[in-house]
Amino acid sequence: MLPDDEFRGTMKKILIIQGNPHPGSYCEALANAYYTAAQANGYDAEILHLHSLQFNLNLEHGYHTRTPWEPCLEAAWHSIQQANHLVFVYPTWWGTMPALLKGFFDRLFLPGKAFKYRDNSLFWDKYLKGKTARIVTTMDAPRWYNYFFYHDAGIRALKTATLQYCGISPVKVTVFDSVRNRQQEYLAKGLQKMAALGAAGR
Repeated sequence: MLPDDEFRGTMKKILIIQGNPHPGSYCEALANAYYTAAQANGYDAEILHLHSLQFNLNLEHGYHTRTPWEPCLEAAWHSIQQANHLVFVYPTWWGTMPALLKGFFDRLFLPGKAFKYRDNSLFWDKYLKGKTARIVTTMDAPRWYNYFFYHDAGIRALKTATLQYCGISPVKVTVFDSVRNRQQEYLAKGLQKMAALGAAGR
């Protein structure tokens, strides 16, 4: 049985983070459809297209020495802190997210910011509790293939090892699969679905 991709709830402040590095992509259209509908239905919505931000993707010193944030990352972190509901839209490439989005997480979701290790303990503090999220990803593979053969590795990494690790829960998933071979009718329905999710604040 495939994982449920529906989440029911209403959120007042929504941040959409779009991680496809190519302007004009289908992911960008999906994110814009969600954003427009959310705003039209009274939600305080904000959208970040990561391709428009200028920042170093590389966490050069790991966690040993903090790499100073660029102004755009400072602003992005403030928006994440303010949001109740986060929506991440990105393409699945090589079974996971693009380097642009991965670098965004590497630079922002730091110890002392998104979580904190406990001394001499296997446990940690989660600093992003109280927020919910939705993962929206496109892929060229059929949904069933990614699930049964790749075990949704990229989705699991983001959902479990990143967002839930930092306290964000629940995290729901919406997948638009086989997009490379889809007809325009399917792509248009995808935009309609995103608009419906945005209108509901989901």
